Amino acid sequence: MFISPRLLQPGPIRRLLPSLVILLLLLFQGGCAQRSVSTIMETTAYCNCSSCCSWERGSWKWLKLDFWNRYVSAGPSKGRPYSGLTASGTVPKEAEEGLFSIDSLHHPWMIPVRIILFPWCLLPHDGTIAADTSYYPFGTRMYVPGYGWGVVEDRGGAIKGAKRIDLYFSSHNEALTWGRKRLSVTVELP
Repeated sequence: MFISPRLLQPGPIRRLLPSLVILLLLLFQGGCAQRSVSTIMETTAYCNCSSCCSWERGSWKWLKLDFWNRYVSAGPSKGRPYSGLTASGTVPKEAEEGLFSIDSLHHPWMIPVRIILFPWCLLPHDGTIAADTSYYPFGTRMYVPGYGWGVVEDRGGAIKGAKRIDLYFSSHNEALTWGRKRLSVTVELP
């Protein structure tokens, strides 16, 4: 390949050449595009309540007088303190679409209220999804229609297989309303 001696002289093109080479290498490695796959999955819902997460207030060791403490009431961790954290060690959260979402189109009068009273809700954030980590490792991002984007941060006792996930909701009523649905879920591949 012939390179003109003029290009090798100091100038704006020569200074940009290393950046252009790095950009081209990233583009050819597929660094800009995320690959994703859509699959039909059975989705269920859970919250952080005692019936969904199997915990109880107080211990019989203290005759239930320590009612402010929460203990695991079932499974292999029975009797241990319940922290409320996910299996990956994060605090579970419900998916939020942010200011620019479908809800803003349906309720445009709420936009000024959200900007003034709830400015921290302007940015969207992913929700917590429980999945079988042998198929979807922690950090796998998924889009569930009707729920939004979520990240696998938890694993449940009944969540087995590649076609089953559990979505976190902030209230038990919302979790019951969601119920059990078979949906086409988009999974982002690493």
